[in-house]
Amino acid sequence: MDNINLKEDERIDDLEYKGLKLIQNKKGFCFGVDAVLLSDYAKGIKKGSTVVDIGTGTGIVAILLCAKTNLKKIYGIELQEEVANIAQRNVELNGLDDKMEVININIKDVFSKLEKNKIDVIVTNPPYKKHDTGVKNLDTRQLISRHEVECTLEDIIKNASLLLKDLGELYMVHRAERIVDIFVTLRKYKLEPKNIRFVHSKIGEKPNLVLVKAVKCAKEFLKIDKPLVIYGEDGNYTDEIYEIYDKKRK
Repeated sequence: MDNINLKEDERIDDLEYKGLKLIQNKKGFCFGVDAVLLSDYAKGIKKGSTVVDIGTGTGIVAILLCAKTNLKKIYGIELQEEVANIAQRNVELNGLDDKMEVININIKDVFSKLEKNKIDVIVTNPPYKKHDTGVKNLDTRQLISRHEVECTLEDIIKNASLLLKDLGELYMVHRAERIVDIFVTLRKYKLEPKNIRFVHSKIGEKPNLVLVKAVKCAKEFLKIDKPLVIYGEDGNYTDEIYEIYDKKRK
């Protein structure tokens, strides 16, 4: 910790999970609950798996998976050089050099670094909005993180399929309203949706997020898991969210 030199507008956040910490830029894109939910959704990754985190950002999902699973190696793919630099420093901050490697590259160019059909699991928290929709953020880092400026949903799914072994798994968190786009594109690239779980802010409200698990070259069968509710009627986290965050209710 003493050897970490923070740059302008950077801070270190305590993840409050097994001593993990994360450098973030206050003016960039900071992780939210979706990243934490994705890491929990994918925590069943088998021992010894080789994993790729597409759009790793500052490394939050990959770092949590290093702590929650017995994976062998995880590659964090991040196209923004500045953000990839933060992710690499987070690897060092948490002493994960033997388990995690950050690759500063666009997913469309990933095969210059990784081989096809060799990956066991892929996780991704991709940009949610299409390039020509929604309010654009002024900060370029946030724009690229939230909008399909540099890569689209199809770019991510296509290259994920090429990376995965047969029966390899893909875990994704996305906006619920894009579920049709997700399913159509998954099947286009031989990734069969196997599980989905809708995420609601409160009971009775429409879902705003969806967690999806797909398997390459698998047979057709979709299981719809029970909804995940973030906040109870008292405005506090539900018991399941406290459990995911590894916290006790006060």
